[in-house]
Amino acid sequence: MSLFGSLYTAVSGLTAQAAAFGNVSDNVANSQTVGFKGVDTTFQDYLTTSTAAINDPGTVQATPQYTNNVQGTVTSSTDPLALAISGAGFFAASEADGENTAGTPTFNSQQYYTRDGDFTMTKDGYLKNDAGEYLQGWTVNQSTGIADQSHLATVQVNQSQFNPVPTANIALSANLPATPTAGSTDASQITVYDSLGSSHIVTVTWTQNSASNWTATLTSPDNTNGASGTPTVIGSAVVEFGSANNGVPDGTIGAFGATTGNVTTSTYAANTEATIKMTANFGSGSQAINLNLGDFGSSSGVTQFAGTTYDQVSATQDGLPAGAFSTVTTDANGNIIANYDNGQQRTIAQIPVITFAAPDALQRVNGQAFTSDQASGPANTQSANTNSAGQLVVSSVESSNVDIATEFSKLIIAQQAYGANTKVITAANQLLQETINMQQ
Repeated sequence: MSLFGSLYTAVSGLTAQAAAFGNVSDNVANSQTVGFKGVDTTFQDYLTTSTAAINDPGTVQATPQYTNNVQGTVTSSTDPLALAISGAGFFAASEADGENTAGTPTFNSQQYYTRDGDFTMTKDGYLKNDAGEYLQGWTVNQSTGIADQSHLATVQVNQSQFNPVPTANIALSANLPATPTAGSTDASQITVYDSLGSSHIVTVTWTQNSASNWTATLTSPDNTNGASGTPTVIGSAVVEFGSANNGVPDGTIGAFGATTGNVTTSTYAANTEATIKMTANFGSGSQAINLNLGDFGSSSGVTQFAGTTYDQVSATQDGLPAGAFSTVTTDANGNIIANYDNGQQRTIAQIPVITFAAPDALQRVNGQAFTSDQASGPANTQSANTNSAGQLVVSSVESSNVDIATEFSKLIIAQQAYGANTKVITAANQLLQETINMQQ
């Protein structure tokens, strides 16, 4: 009985070592695969009979030991969309199961998880890694800028243009000379945008009426609703400085005086904005623009301090021309950002990190993607670098966690063990042959 048992045991040993050899082979072959997680081998003994007097040979079974939770080396990449996770967690991903009538991919309902962050953008704006998995994340509301964390969606970057934004506010900071040259005027020119994204020049011309009293005249060569005979003139307002006006500090705005044309002004209140509201028409309809001159009584904005020349510090506005899509980038918070050639950005989505109570129990779909089951526990979706979630590293990828030197050592051991089991089979065969020969 022990001879046959020895044969069965040795055969199981061959099978187990072959499985170990296969795992080593898979690991070595994928030693350069981004996000690959190696598989070790453990061996389990199965007994038949074992007592104080008898021990029949059993068998051995090779069991895979997954290393999904072992970090690979994070290396830099020339791909600006590449992402790596330093620490625990996975990217959420989906796989395409075909295309719709418009030629864009459709996705199956199976949820996948991967450490392969070697993402590039497809022609349809999806972020896909080199294993063919599509990145998923939280969609960001363009009105509020808040990510919808209630569900995951396949990330798609909208490559349409950035719509123009008409100018609604201008902020001017300058110092008017306390002793200007007699009869001189000073001016600031500011570029503004209409609802179609076309640019126009608005000029603010300052003329001194008396000490601490100036008239600001607003003009634009493209304005069409000015006074009869002077359509380019939007209107004017008198600006009064100094303590004689509501007791403000000398050199600061204390009040507004008379206005003309399509202009209104704000009423004095301490620490509130001193604004001139103009209504212009640049050919695409009436457009209201607030000219902010700073706060009443404040030394920020427009002042009148010592000097003989006009000193403009800054002039800004909040309008934007139309912008064409240029690039897409990521940041360490997981934000997917679309960039436009007008200098603007939009956050399209935010990439969370998915963690599990038992990541080594995830079911392997391939060496780079996994699915969850009861053994791994449910997926915990959270922002990067929070709680147990790892940190995102931009323009980087995680290399395979396979160590070649270790695998070669395992290879030698598996080879020697396999050879030893063949020796046992040969010896058992010889003993059986001798037993048969005894009956001849």
